[in-house]
Amino acid sequence: MAQSELIKALAKVIIAAAWTDGSITYEELNSLKDLLFHLPGMTARDWSELEIYLDAPVQPEERARLVSELQSALSSRKDRELAVRTLEDLIQADGTISEQEQAVFEEIKGALDDVNIGIFGQVQRLMSGPVERRIETASQAPNREILLDDFIRNRIYYKLSQRMNDAGNALNLPDTTLRKLSLAGGLMARIAYVDREVTEGEFGSMASAIQEYLHLDREQAGFVAEVAVSEISKDLDYYRLSREFFEATTEEERIRFLDVLFAVAAADGIVSHAEMEEIRTVTTVLKLGHQLFIDAKLKIPRAQRAY
Repeated sequence: MAQSELIKALAKVIIAAAWTDGSITYEELNSLKDLLFHLPGMTARDWSELEIYLDAPVQPEERARLVSELQSALSSRKDRELAVRTLEDLIQADGTISEQEQAVFEEIKGALDDVNIGIFGQVQRLMSGPVERRIETASQAPNREILLDDFIRNRIYYKLSQRMNDAGNALNLPDTTLRKLSLAGGLMARIAYVDREVTEGEFGSMASAIQEYLHLDREQAGFVAEVAVSEISKDLDYYRLSREFFEATTEEERIRFLDVLFAVAAADGIVSHAEMEEIRTVTTVLKLGHQLFIDAKLKIPRAQRAY
């Protein structure tokens, strides 16, 4: 079976296990989404399919069907090795595996040879630790009551909102647009900061890209770029940043955004190998095909490409 189909079948079982008790808290749901969103080989269509299972409790009859699908997907030793490797990467996403988690993980490795309905209890126990670590990672923020939730989800959005208030609401834009440009700014700054320094040229390129991408005037775009760059070295949660940008944009917008990222990288005269690889990673995370990465790369003059 194709890798994406196997990983999707495994993800559905993980989601069903999370719903075993009949409810998932808001924090648990978002943390589980963050972890599953970064599973390898998942397309935008695959993610849409998983969201159906994330939106409502999975009933016992459906859980049995999902186990059957996973059984069918695990048709070879190579398939089982991929499932084990995927689970291991998932539970290590926000830290090392505890001894208890390692023990449960070993149980599941054995259970994958003979998948049955009992796997839900094991998966639920295994995922509780990673989900809790995700919640802790996402919640490390000052306790500002009004914008606490927005700060947790996106530090750039929080900072931008605060700066807007200080400037007398300088950016007269809808809340949804502010969130989108904040997320875009964070990903741009990630590329610009690959070499641990944002040059004046890169900053100007970011401002120009924001201006063109979101149709802002120069002053507004510079304001957003400044906020993004000021936050980039402060341990931003890229799991959530990239997932929320994906959910806030259309596929067409994400494709155009690759041009923006390359423009930012090329602002200092050349797109370095490290910047190229970072854009490749962002492309994959945003569930865009490799050919779209190549197409965007080839728009940069050869003289400005490190390879």
